[in-house]
Amino acid sequence: QVQLVESGGGLVQPGGSLRLSCAASGFSLNDNPVGWFRRDPGARREPVSCIGKRDDITYYSDSVKGRFTISRDKAQNTVYLQMASLRPEDTDVYYCATDRFHGCDLYHVPGWGDYWGQGTQVTVSS
Repeated sequence: QVQLVESGGGLVQPGGSLRLSCAASGFSLNDNPVGWFRRDPGARREPVSCIGKRDDITYYSDSVKGRFTISRDKAQNTVYLQMASLRPEDTDVYYCATDRFHGCDLYHVPGWGDYWGQGTQVTVSS
C-alpha cells in the first residue's frame, strides 16, 4: 500500500521557519518528481514547489521563490520543503504528491499527482 505522510507543520510567528517532510512507504520517491501544494478550505489547490525525478530541476511559485527550498534525501525516501521568512499568507494545509507519469513541468496542471499525502497544517501568526 502506497502512503505519503507529511509532517513538520505547526504554529510559527511571522518571519519564522519550518521544515516540512514528505515520507513515503510502499513506493520509492527517488525516481519520481515530488510536488508540494497548499490549499485553504474551499479554495483551489496552489502549487508551491516541485523537484524533478533526477533532482536536476526545481520549480517554485512566485509567492515562495527565494523563501522556500525543496530538497530530497534518497536514503530516507523523503522530500523536504524548508520554509523561511514565513508570512501570515503562507497559512494553509500543505500537501505533497508524486506523479509517476508527468514531470514537474506539468505540476501546476489540475490532475497532476496520483499519490497524495493527507496534509499538514502550517499557521503563521503572532
